[in-house]
Amino acid sequence: MEEDDVTIREQNFHSQVREYIICFLLFAVLYIVSYCIITRYKRKSDDHEDEDAVVNRISLYLCTFTLAVSGGAVFLLPFSIISNEILLSFPKNYYIQWLNGSLVHGLWNLVSLFSNLCLFVLMPFAYFFLESEGFAGSKKGIKARILETFVMLFLLALLILGIVWVASALIDNDAGSMESLYDLWEFYLPYLYSCISLMGGLLLLMCTPVGLSRMFTVMGQLLVKPTILEDLDEQIYCIHLQEEALQRRLNGSSSHAYTRRSFAQQLNKELDNIRNQRNKLERRKKASGWEKNLLYPIVMLILLTGTTISVLMVAFNILYLLVDETAMPKGSTERGIGNTSLSTFGVAQAVLEIILMFYLMVSSVVGFYSLRVFEGLTPRKDDTTMTTIIGCCVSILVLSSALPVMSRTLGITRFDLLGDFGRFNWLGNFYIVLSYNLLFAVVTTLCLVRKFTSAVREELLKALGLDKLQLSNSPTDPESGKLSANGHQKTL
Repeated sequence: MEEDDVTIREQNFHSQVREYIICFLLFAVLYIVSYCIITRYKRKSDDHEDEDAVVNRISLYLCTFTLAVSGGAVFLLPFSIISNEILLSFPKNYYIQWLNGSLVHGLWNLVSLFSNLCLFVLMPFAYFFLESEGFAGSKKGIKARILETFVMLFLLALLILGIVWVASALIDNDAGSMESLYDLWEFYLPYLYSCISLMGGLLLLMCTPVGLSRMFTVMGQLLVKPTILEDLDEQIYCIHLQEEALQRRLNGSSSHAYTRRSFAQQLNKELDNIRNQRNKLERRKKASGWEKNLLYPIVMLILLTGTTISVLMVAFNILYLLVDETAMPKGSTERGIGNTSLSTFGVAQAVLEIILMFYLMVSSVVGFYSLRVFEGLTPRKDDTTMTTIIGCCVSILVLSSALPVMSRTLGITRFDLLGDFGRFNWLGNFYIVLSYNLLFAVVTTLCLVRKFTSAVREELLKALGLDKLQLSNSPTDPESGKLSANGHQKTL
């Protein structure tokens, strides 16, 4: 009997070690990829080692950790779905026995823990540490900045806890809720993270429909459109003439000392726009026939198909919510995985669900940076400040943490939420879940209709002579036909 107990303890020990090693390797890969992404956009600084350089390096490591946790949150639900299907297909295969319910639940708990840690501790610390200078009258240095940062974190924690305490006391004023107000670990943090997840879900609801329509524009900028009834040589020749004329005006204005500086800057901006147009036309001319006539239609058809399937799945989920209570998103505490398939059509539907999740995540990021409110957070290659990087990492963390909840709420997948992701209070509210589905379907449909009918609207406005009122969304100036200073297109 003692030998059996020793054997069981040894198996549990080896299983725990194996899970820790797998989690460490997965996180190491995500950390390396995140570091490469951030260093690609981070503003290059000099090699001089000083106090600010140390602070920037610490903030960089914290941002890299946060972005890696965001990547883990994005891959969390797809990894769980594919693990479930693999265990169902090969239940007795020795080489995949490491892929079990304990590992999947451990990953969910780690992502939830690290998301809270990054959102409430690491990112505020990185921001305050970056902006700190030390208290007045104290000796300057790293220690003084750390002291100021911890004081600011303490004050911020008191402010947030006070707001949550007042809000929870106003919402639930019964005796049980009053007693739980003094429980920090079991009440405050889950309640606070539930509020953050609800905000992330609302942010996804706002960004994803915009991103789904914006994806067509972004892919149209990355790919080469087919040339139908267009003479590219003539357009390139006209662009060359415009470029030479602007260059002569710029050279003539630089020879006069009395020329206004703003006028020269405007000429330089117009010259850059003309050169960008010329580069695009030359790229379209050099593109091969299959890239112009085959790749572009296929990509646009894939985007349209993915968006249509997403809207249809949400529409069916609305019907399921009205007739079946099991369609409500819920959490699961069971350790078993690989017992039953949650996809009606097996592996094929599981793969489709995973593709749609990644598509929705990419669309939400594209839509986030397309909104005017968040345009200032758009990263630029080798020219992004650390403050902007911190804002981007926090935003992506909120979006990625809400992705599993949104996917389950919209009915993209039937996989139950594990760990703390299934403990959110608002998931059990039928009216919130139904309203979320209805808003997503309606807003996405309206954005797509507005996107595909924009050309027709512009032609109607031109025919009615209303184009000069700038009611359309065209980035060009109707009087000059050139790109305006405030209407240039952004590239992500």
